[in-house]
Amino acid sequence: MDEYGVPGVSVAVIREFEIHWAKGYGVADVETGAMVDTETMFQAASISKPVTAMAALKAVQDRLFSLDDDINDVLESWELDGGEFTRDRPVTPRSLMSHVSGLGDGFGFPGYAPTDPLPTTVQILDGHELSNVGPVFMERPPMTFMEYSGGGVTVMQLAIADARGRDFTDIMRDDVLEPIGMANSSFAQPITPENDRNAARAHDGNGRSMGPKWHVYPEQAAAGLWTTPTDLARFAIEVQKSAVGESNRVLSRTTVQEMLSPVGVGSYAVGFAVSRIGEGWYFSHGGGNWGFRCTLLAHKVKGYGFVVMTNGQQGGALTNEIARRVQAAYGWDSMAEPVPRG
Repeated sequence: MDEYGVPGVSVAVIREFEIHWAKGYGVADVETGAMVDTETMFQAASISKPVTAMAALKAVQDRLFSLDDDINDVLESWELDGGEFTRDRPVTPRSLMSHVSGLGDGFGFPGYAPTDPLPTTVQILDGHELSNVGPVFMERPPMTFMEYSGGGVTVMQLAIADARGRDFTDIMRDDVLEPIGMANSSFAQPITPENDRNAARAHDGNGRSMGPKWHVYPEQAAAGLWTTPTDLARFAIEVQKSAVGESNRVLSRTTVQEMLSPVGVGSYAVGFAVSRIGEGWYFSHGGGNWGFRCTLLAHKVKGYGFVVMTNGQQGGALTNEIARRVQAAYGWDSMAEPVPRG
């Protein structure tokens, strides 16, 4: 932590489909001196995407739409202009959640200072003057190439809300977070004052305060989850147990396989990156927001994994080191490389 200038880190380790241990280390906020514990909330950044994918698949399971529907048949408050790129194949929920939709936004989301006016989801997609990123646009036909697209997941945020006719924050709470028991998690942006009391501060690459405590992410599906490693471990365990037919608190065994089966182009399934490492198959996602870095990695069938969350710009180097040490200490039979980008 000292070497990489990361004030605080929180870790949860999964063994035999259970949380084996969880612990916080260091300082959550250098301005107040608050320490990290297992209930300290961090920004999950792009790990928000697979959690959102579970909500999208719940909507599929509830027959609100299918994974292969034209996304414009699902959307009510906005329309994606596919032009000639969608003449032969439409953009679908499946392609949006696996980053093969053909969208070419090509940017990350920097977030907004707490005092900034926030754009709506439609304004983000349109590249409105309130938005600090450009518009979402088509760059190629769907299913021809994988290009990581936070904009595509933001399209799904709107589609889920349109299909349910409800606020996205409430959908995520009712359909995913509460059923899994993720009590210290929320997609509310900005974070509520109650949760902020347990929230970590963003820090720069030297472990210093960056001014505002955190940035706000109206791109909730792509970057907006506040959570803990313990809660994300519960999420990973639910995926693992559902995949082997031992749980169905959100998704059936058949439906959860969509989160774990690559779509045919690129390394992503519907939400997770899926990779073979040695003789093992893993699902994973990384995350990087303003002042936060985190990692989730879990084995598809053997019931082990880990989540590491940090509150520093150089936290990625720390999470990779912790990942190697966890795997070595537990004697995983296939040693994993660093998690794909997020």
